[in-house]
Amino acid sequence: MNSVRPESMERITTRELALKFIEEQVAEVRSQVGNKKVLLALSGGVDSSVVAALLIKAIGKQLVCVHVNHGLMRKGESEAVIDMFRGELDANLIYVDATDRFLNLLAGVSEPEKKRKIIGAEFINVFADEARKLEGVSFLAQGTIYPDILESIKAAEGKKAVKSHHNVGGLPEDLKFELVEPIKLLFKDEVRVVGEALGLPHAMVYRQPFPGPGLGVRCLGAITRDRLNALREADAILRDEFDKNGLAEKVWQYFIAVPDIKSVGVKDESRYEGWPAIIRAVNTKDAMTATIEEIPYEILHKITYRITHEVEGINRVLLDLTPKPIGTIEWE
Repeated sequence: MNSVRPESMERITTRELALKFIEEQVAEVRSQVGNKKVLLALSGGVDSSVVAALLIKAIGKQLVCVHVNHGLMRKGESEAVIDMFRGELDANLIYVDATDRFLNLLAGVSEPEKKRKIIGAEFINVFADEARKLEGVSFLAQGTIYPDILESIKAAEGKKAVKSHHNVGGLPEDLKFELVEPIKLLFKDEVRVVGEALGLPHAMVYRQPFPGPGLGVRCLGAITRDRLNALREADAILRDEFDKNGLAEKVWQYFIAVPDIKSVGVKDESRYEGWPAIIRAVNTKDAMTATIEEIPYEILHKITYRITHEVEGINRVLLDLTPKPIGTIEWE
């Protein structure tokens, strides 16, 4: 990976700079793509949504959005993506339910990097399958941003990469598509400015960041369907309480992680073994460093009560207080 952000590149902090960037990228995409079709890996997150809007502006219906439900989405996520992009943005959207395909490949796999690479490689396989059904597709668009690149590069002095991203350096050598990555030199805060300049809804631009591997890197260790379901339900409760208590836009990223360990608890006056749900809530501007957001104890107690009483399989709630560095934003 040799994509280096030019030192002369001005930080995109205003609408005027964003409009200039959009104009330049629209021209570049049109020159690169010509009259051919582009497949976009559309997760519905901020990065892929901004890329979708930019490419629609540049090439219109030549863009084919592919939303893959890998079974690792948050509760209601795929339904929301379909409603937003088909219903409101009139995007050319293909929905692929590949839940079994992904979870079968991930069965018994506990090593985080191996999980990420399996998910990334299978994403490409799914896109290739969809491309075979279409004519004139020569390009694959991705919502790669600059922190993805920085975290995947091994430094010259031999430092280990922080983690691999399925959209950076993890693509198969025989990939049939040429890549289109219009925001790969932007930090997350710049992506949001560009999204607003493109006219995307505020709720979409400031939507919770969600990693490409989805809940696969929050269901820590080897993924099982019962623990994955518990994670999905617990995460939905966390997001609901943050929304109700005005924390949703105050905190940059918040989520639940559930490790593959159990502890003894008591339920209905009987021994009850369950997993812990770990709350992580951080603030950051560029995703390269992050600070911990304080959550009022009253809200924490409500979240804890709901998760332990409403989610089967979870008997403890923990709070992660580690900033980045030394921790990363995600656990895996």
